[in-house]
Amino acid sequence: MSRGCFTFYEFFAGGGMARLGLGDEWRCLFANDFDPVKAATYRANFPDGDAHLREGDVWMLQPSDLPGRADLAWASSPCQDFSLAGARAGLSGGRSSAFYGFWRLIVGLANQRRAPPIVVIENVAGLLTSHGGKDFEALAGSLAALGYRFGALEIDAAAFLPQSRPRVFIIASREPPPLGLTGPGPWQTRAVRAAFGRLPSALASSWIWWRAASPPSRNSDLAAVLEDDDAVAWHAPERTARWLALMNPLHRARLETARAGGEPAAGALFRRMRVEDGRRVQRAEVRFDGLAGCLRTPRGGSSRQAIVVADQASIRTRLLTPREAARLMGLPDAYQLPKVATSALMVVGDGVAAPVVRWLAEHLLEPLLAGSAAMAAE
Repeated sequence: MSRGCFTFYEFFAGGGMARLGLGDEWRCLFANDFDPVKAATYRANFPDGDAHLREGDVWMLQPSDLPGRADLAWASSPCQDFSLAGARAGLSGGRSSAFYGFWRLIVGLANQRRAPPIVVIENVAGLLTSHGGKDFEALAGSLAALGYRFGALEIDAAAFLPQSRPRVFIIASREPPPLGLTGPGPWQTRAVRAAFGRLPSALASSWIWWRAASPPSRNSDLAAVLEDDDAVAWHAPERTARWLALMNPLHRARLETARAGGEPAAGALFRRMRVEDGRRVQRAEVRFDGLAGCLRTPRGGSSRQAIVVADQASIRTRLLTPREAARLMGLPDAYQLPKVATSALMVVGDGVAAPVVRWLAEHLLEPLLAGSAAMAAE
């Protein structure tokens, strides 16, 4: 296929990670984000960013601002109000209500006969259960009212990258899908099946059980994305001791087991608030399964993730670097990050894992568009 065979709009674009994942077969017609740091990062990484990136609130846009008729509208709407780390306000929350600002544009495009044949909405897994499933039902109702059939997949980036990052992808199509793209599949998790089961029959009739194959087994682990020891700043022994003092017996035993293994072991280390004996207690938790915990932004109640390296001689700790975080999202080292670490981690932590987007594009979105084109030509 020629470069830019498919076209798309990218809403809540952040640093353009969905665009990176879609790849060279896709051409961006329009992108939007309201955050100045993310918009600057987008422009720094895409030479044509100035031409089609509109910085500002999605509610200030009009359908006339969107050129042409794109094949796909991708929306990674703000997730804080669905996340377990947030207030769980749902679609009524101030940030996640931005979804309706986006959807207002899709309705406007439909009135002009320019609605994209495919819409993808990416968000945290909490979207499926927020307000007892009522938020997901409201979203499903919006899709169905505009003639879209839809289904959800829950994909953990750990299948592609050394980061545990489950996300929900709602794929909606105005055209009937080819048979090869439907049926049982690996991403139809218990949570997805439960969300479908809660839908009223009128909406359940619009459901599609999307099928996308599992990728080959991941062949990298956390250690593979870490920078060289001499290129990073390690904590002083006193700070490492404070991390260790926050561990409960289970996690301290996990650390000692890794330390006794003979070879240096790299693990992910993060702080969590836990309830113990009726009290909220801050704990340090560690994992040595080759995965980082889910990256989050420095704000929003979650602390910055750290790295621990343990061997028989020592235990060392340090903060995860922005470049390491970018690698955990599948971004190439040529990707330009903001110079301030907090800003860089915000851009990365708010993004979508690029290899997951590429997998969806290759195994579902592109065949869906090609199948629809073939049916139209018959």
